[in-house]
Amino acid sequence: MYTALTIAGSDSSGGAGIQADIKTMTANHVYAMSAITALTAQNTTGVTDIMEVTPKFLAEQLDSIFTDIYPDAIKTGMVASGELIGTIAQKLTEYHAKNIVVDPVSGHGNRDGQDPISEDAISTLKSKLLPLATVITPNIPEAEVLSEMQIKTDADMEKAAEIICDTLGCAVLLKGGHQLNDANDLLYQKGKEPVWFEGKRIDNPNTHGTGCTLSSAIASNLAKGRDLETSVKYAKNYISGALAAMLDLGKGSGPMDHAFAIEGEY
Repeated sequence: MYTALTIAGSDSSGGAGIQADIKTMTANHVYAMSAITALTAQNTTGVTDIMEVTPKFLAEQLDSIFTDIYPDAIKTGMVASGELIGTIAQKLTEYHAKNIVVDPVSGHGNRDGQDPISEDAISTLKSKLLPLATVITPNIPEAEVLSEMQIKTDADMEKAAEIICDTLGCAVLLKGGHQLNDANDLLYQKGKEPVWFEGKRIDNPNTHGTGCTLSSAIASNLAKGRDLETSVKYAKNYISGALAAMLDLGKGSGPMDHAFAIEGEY
Protein backbone atom coordinates (compact mmCIF):
# COMPACT_ATOMS: atom_id res chain seq x y z
CA MET A 1 0.00 0.00 0.00
CA TYR A 2 1.23 3.50 -0.78
CA THR A 3 1.96 5.75 2.20
CA ALA A 4 1.82 9.48 2.89
CA LEU A 5 2.81 11.67 5.82
CA THR A 6 1.27 14.94 6.94
CA ILE A 7 3.36 17.30 9.07
CA ALA A 8 0.93 19.92 10.33
CA GLY A 9 -1.19 21.24 13.17
CA SER A 10 -4.22 19.55 14.69
CA ASP A 11 -7.67 21.08 14.11
CA SER A 12 -10.00 20.15 16.96
CA SER A 13 -13.04 20.71 14.73
CA GLY A 14 -11.75 18.19 12.18
CA GLY A 15 -12.12 20.34 9.08
CA ALA A 16 -8.52 21.39 8.47
CA GLY A 17 -5.01 20.46 9.60
CA ILE A 18 -3.97 16.86 10.12
CA GLN A 19 -7.58 15.73 10.46
CA ALA A 20 -8.42 16.98 6.96
CA ASP A 21 -5.13 15.58 5.67
CA ILE A 22 -5.73 12.09 7.06
CA LYS A 23 -9.31 12.03 5.75
CA THR A 24 -8.12 13.16 2.32
CA MET A 25 -5.29 10.64 2.15
CA THR A 26 -7.60 7.84 3.22
CA ALA A 27 -10.23 8.84 0.66
CA ASN A 28 -7.49 8.81 -1.98
CA HIS A 29 -6.53 5.26 -0.93
CA VAL A 30 -3.12 5.82 0.61
CA TYR A 31 -2.05 4.97 4.16
CA ALA A 32 -1.88 8.20 6.19
CA MET A 33 0.60 9.04 8.96
CA SER A 34 1.06 12.27 10.90
CA ALA A 35 3.61 14.31 12.78
CA ILE A 36 1.89 17.04 14.78
CA THR A 37 3.46 20.50 14.93
CA ALA A 38 0.85 22.13 17.16
CA LEU A 39 -2.45 21.58 18.90
CA THR A 40 -5.15 24.14 18.22
CA ALA A 41 -8.41 24.95 19.94
CA GLN A 42 -10.58 25.92 16.99
CA ASN A 43 -13.89 25.46 15.26
CA THR A 44 -15.60 26.77 12.14
CA THR A 45 -15.63 30.31 13.54
CA GLY A 46 -11.92 30.62 14.31
CA VAL A 47 -8.92 29.73 16.47
CA THR A 48 -8.93 30.47 20.19
CA ASP A 49 -5.58 28.97 21.22
CA ILE A 50 -2.46 27.26 19.83
CA MET A 51 0.04 25.09 21.69
CA GLU A 52 3.18 24.18 19.75
CA VAL A 53 5.16 21.00 20.26
CA THR A 54 8.88 21.31 20.97
CA PRO A 55 11.42 20.86 18.17
CA LYS A 56 12.77 17.80 20.01
CA PHE A 57 9.35 16.13 20.14
CA LEU A 58 8.68 16.89 16.47
CA ALA A 59 12.05 15.35 15.61
CA GLU A 60 11.16 12.25 17.63
CA GLN A 61 7.88 11.88 15.73
CA LEU A 62 9.67 12.14 12.38
CA ASP A 63 12.37 9.67 13.42
CA SER A 64 9.69 7.20 14.48
CA ILE A 65 7.93 7.44 11.13
CA PHE A 66 10.87 7.42 8.74
CA THR A 67 12.68 4.55 10.47
CA ASP A 68 9.65 2.27 10.33
CA ILE A 69 7.06 3.09 7.62
CA TYR A 70 8.85 5.22 5.05
CA PRO A 71 6.40 7.66 3.41
CA ASP A 72 6.03 7.72 -0.37
CA ALA A 73 5.04 11.39 -0.15
CA ILE A 74 4.99 14.16 2.45
CA LYS A 75 2.73 17.15 2.91
CA THR A 76 3.58 20.00 5.29
CA GLY A 77 1.06 22.50 6.54
CA MET A 78 0.87 24.89 9.48
CA VAL A 79 4.25 25.34 11.17
CA ALA A 80 4.39 28.59 13.10
CA SER A 81 8.00 28.82 14.31
CA GLY A 82 11.36 28.95 12.61
CA GLU A 83 12.76 26.28 14.95
CA LEU A 84 10.10 23.77 13.96
CA ILE A 85 10.51 24.55 10.27
CA GLY A 86 14.25 24.02 10.63
CA THR A 87 13.64 20.67 12.33
CA ILE A 88 11.40 19.52 9.49
CA ALA A 89 13.91 20.58 6.85
CA GLN A 90 16.73 18.81 8.72
CA LYS A 91 14.80 15.53 9.01
CA LEU A 92 13.49 15.55 5.43
CA THR A 93 17.07 16.02 4.26
CA GLU A 94 18.44 13.37 6.64
CA TYR A 95 15.97 10.76 5.42
CA HIS A 96 16.16 11.74 1.73
CA ALA A 97 12.43 12.39 1.62
CA LYS A 98 10.73 12.49 -1.77
CA ASN A 99 7.51 13.91 -3.22
CA ILE A 100 7.33 16.83 -0.77
CA VAL A 101 4.28 19.11 -1.03
CA VAL A 102 4.54 22.30 1.04
CA ASP A 103 1.42 24.31 1.77
CA PRO A 104 3.04 27.54 3.00
CA VAL A 105 0.37 28.42 5.54
CA SER A 106 1.31 31.95 6.48
CA GLY A 107 -2.08 33.31 7.49
CA HIS A 108 -2.03 35.62 4.47
CA GLY A 109 -5.48 35.26 2.96
CA ASN A 110 -6.04 31.66 4.05
CA ARG A 111 -9.44 30.52 5.26
CA ASP A 112 -8.30 27.73 7.50
CA GLY A 113 -8.42 29.78 10.69
CA GLN A 114 -4.68 29.78 11.27
CA ASP A 115 -2.70 32.65 12.75
CA PRO A 116 0.04 34.24 10.65
CA ILE A 117 3.51 32.89 11.30
CA SER A 118 6.35 35.15 12.38
CA GLU A 119 8.66 36.96 9.98
CA ASP A 120 11.52 34.82 11.32
CA ALA A 121 9.56 31.68 10.48
CA ILE A 122 8.80 32.95 6.97
CA SER A 123 12.52 33.58 6.45
CA THR A 124 13.37 30.03 7.59
CA LEU A 125 10.58 28.63 5.44
CA LYS A 126 12.02 30.34 2.35
CA SER A 127 15.64 29.46 3.05
CA LYS A 128 15.36 25.88 4.37
CA LEU A 129 12.06 24.14 3.66
CA LEU A 130 10.67 25.48 0.38
CA PRO A 131 13.81 24.62 -1.62
CA LEU A 132 13.30 20.96 -0.64
CA ALA A 133 9.77 20.89 -2.02
CA THR A 134 8.61 19.08 -5.11
CA VAL A 135 5.81 21.63 -5.31
CA ILE A 136 4.48 24.42 -3.12
CA THR A 137 0.83 25.49 -3.08
CA PRO A 138 0.54 29.19 -2.15
CA ASN A 139 -2.63 31.20 -2.46
CA ILE A 140 -2.39 34.64 -4.05
CA PRO A 141 -1.60 36.63 -0.86
CA GLU A 142 1.07 34.07 0.09
CA ALA A 143 2.51 34.18 -3.43
CA GLU A 144 2.71 37.96 -3.19
CA VAL A 145 4.89 37.57 -0.09
CA LEU A 146 7.12 34.95 -1.73
CA SER A 147 7.48 36.78 -5.05
CA GLU A 148 7.55 40.29 -3.54
CA MET A 149 5.12 41.57 -6.17
CA GLN A 150 1.42 42.36 -6.41
CA ILE A 151 -0.80 39.92 -8.26
CA LYS A 152 -3.81 41.43 -10.03
CA THR A 153 -4.10 39.51 -13.29
CA ASP A 154 -3.50 36.06 -14.78
CA ALA A 155 -0.29 37.42 -16.31
CA ASP A 156 0.80 38.51 -12.82
CA MET A 157 0.17 34.98 -11.58
CA GLU A 158 2.47 33.57 -14.26
CA LYS A 159 5.18 36.12 -13.49
CA ALA A 160 4.98 35.55 -9.73
CA ALA A 161 5.10 31.77 -10.17
CA GLU A 162 8.15 32.13 -12.41
CA ILE A 163 9.91 34.29 -9.81
CA ILE A 164 9.14 31.83 -7.00
CA CYS A 165 10.21 28.84 -9.08
CA ASP A 166 13.47 30.50 -10.14
CA THR A 167 14.23 31.70 -6.61
CA LEU A 168 13.41 28.50 -4.72
CA GLY A 169 13.99 25.85 -7.37
CA CYS A 170 10.65 24.07 -6.83
CA ALA A 171 7.45 23.80 -8.85
CA VAL A 172 4.62 26.16 -7.90
CA LEU A 173 0.88 25.57 -7.90
CA LEU A 174 -0.45 29.09 -7.52
CA LYS A 175 -4.06 28.91 -6.40
CA GLY A 176 -6.53 31.35 -7.95
CA GLY A 177 -9.63 32.74 -6.35
CA HIS A 178 -9.55 35.77 -4.04
CA GLN A 179 -11.76 37.59 -6.61
CA LEU A 180 -9.11 37.19 -9.33
CA ASN A 181 -10.69 34.36 -11.29
CA ASP A 182 -13.06 31.41 -10.92
CA ALA A 183 -10.70 29.21 -8.92
CA ASN A 184 -8.31 28.70 -11.82
CA ASP A 185 -4.95 27.41 -10.59
CA LEU A 186 -1.57 27.74 -12.30
CA LEU A 187 1.11 25.04 -12.27
CA TYR A 188 4.57 26.36 -13.08
CA GLN A 189 7.45 23.92 -13.48
CA LYS A 190 11.01 24.79 -14.45
CA GLY A 191 11.64 24.17 -18.14
CA LYS A 192 7.97 23.48 -18.94
CA GLU A 193 5.10 25.56 -20.25
CA PRO A 194 2.76 26.87 -17.54
CA VAL A 195 -0.38 24.77 -17.18
CA TRP A 196 -3.73 26.29 -16.17
CA PHE A 197 -6.29 24.17 -14.38
CA GLU A 198 -9.72 25.66 -14.91
CA GLY A 199 -12.12 25.33 -12.02
CA LYS A 200 -15.70 26.51 -11.75
CA ARG A 201 -16.37 28.29 -8.49
CA ILE A 202 -18.77 26.19 -6.39
CA ASP A 203 -21.34 28.23 -4.49
CA ASN A 204 -20.56 26.72 -1.11
CA PRO A 205 -19.61 28.99 1.83
CA ASN A 206 -18.18 26.03 3.74
CA THR A 207 -14.55 26.11 2.64
CA HIS A 208 -12.73 25.39 5.92
CA GLY A 209 -9.67 23.29 5.13
CA THR A 210 -9.56 23.70 1.35
CA GLY A 211 -5.82 24.42 1.28
CA CYS A 212 -5.01 21.46 3.51
CA THR A 213 -7.21 19.18 1.45
CA LEU A 214 -5.78 20.17 -1.91
CA SER A 215 -2.16 19.77 -0.85
CA SER A 216 -2.89 16.42 0.80
CA ALA A 217 -4.67 15.16 -2.31
CA ILE A 218 -1.67 16.16 -4.44
CA ALA A 219 0.68 14.33 -2.07
CA SER A 220 -1.56 11.26 -2.17
CA ASN A 221 -1.40 11.10 -5.94
CA LEU A 222 2.36 11.68 -6.00
CA ALA A 223 2.67 8.79 -3.51
CA LYS A 224 0.90 6.57 -6.04
CA GLY A 225 3.54 7.37 -8.65
CA ARG A 226 1.61 9.88 -10.74
CA ASP A 227 3.47 12.81 -12.23
CA LEU A 228 2.90 16.28 -10.82
CA GLU A 229 0.52 17.56 -13.50
CA THR A 230 -1.65 14.44 -13.26
CA SER A 231 -1.56 14.60 -9.45
CA VAL A 232 -2.82 18.18 -9.48
CA LYS A 233 -5.60 17.25 -11.92
CA TYR A 234 -6.81 14.39 -9.69
CA ALA A 235 -6.54 16.57 -6.59
CA LYS A 236 -8.58 19.36 -8.16
CA ASN A 237 -11.30 16.88 -9.12
CA TYR A 238 -11.34 15.49 -5.58
CA ILE A 239 -11.67 18.85 -3.84
CA SER A 240 -14.39 19.93 -6.29
CA GLY A 241 -16.37 16.82 -5.39
CA ALA A 242 -15.86 17.38 -1.67
CA LEU A 243 -17.16 20.95 -1.99
CA ALA A 244 -20.03 19.99 -4.28
CA ALA A 245 -21.29 17.49 -1.68
CA MET A 246 -22.52 20.60 0.19
CA LEU A 247 -21.87 19.42 3.75
CA ASP A 248 -23.18 22.04 6.18
CA LEU A 249 -21.82 21.82 9.73
CA GLY A 250 -21.00 24.49 12.31
CA LYS A 251 -21.83 28.15 12.80
CA GLY A 252 -19.05 29.55 10.60
CA SER A 253 -17.21 28.45 7.48
CA GLY A 254 -17.74 24.72 7.82
CA PRO A 255 -15.77 21.71 6.57
CA MET A 256 -16.09 19.78 3.32
CA ASP A 257 -17.30 16.22 2.95
CA HIS A 258 -13.97 14.41 2.58
CA ALA A 259 -15.73 11.06 2.42
CA PHE A 260 -18.06 11.96 -0.46
CA ALA A 261 -16.48 9.32 -2.71
CA ILE A 262 -16.01 6.54 -0.19
CA GLU A 263 -17.46 3.36 -1.65
CA GLY A 264 -18.18 -0.01 -0.08
CA GLU A 265 -19.73 -1.03 3.21
CA TYR A 266 -16.48 -0.77 5.18
